[in-house]
Amino acid sequence: MSLYWRKTSRLTAVLLSIWFVTSFVLVYFARDLNFRFFGWPLSFYMAAQGSLAIYLLLVWLYARCMDRLDQEHGSAARH
Repeated sequence: MSLYWRKTSRLTAVLLSIWFVTSFVLVYFARDLNFRFFGWPLSFYMAAQGSLAIYLLLVWLYARCMDRLDQEHGSAARH
C-alpha cells in the first residue's frame, strides 16, 4: 500500500474514532456528570449541539487535511 493511502486511512480512522467518542460515548456518560451547561443538562447539550458542532469541525478538518495530502503527493485537483 502506498504512503498516500496509509496516511489517508490513518486520518480517516482517527477522525472516525473522534466522531464515535463524541457522538456515542460522551453522550452516554454525560448523564452521570450531572451539571448544567448554558442552563441545560450536559447530556442534552452534547446530544443536541455539541455533537453537531464537532461533526462539522471534523468534516472541515478532513477536507483541509486531504487538500494538503493531495498537494504533498501531487494529486491535487486543478482549478
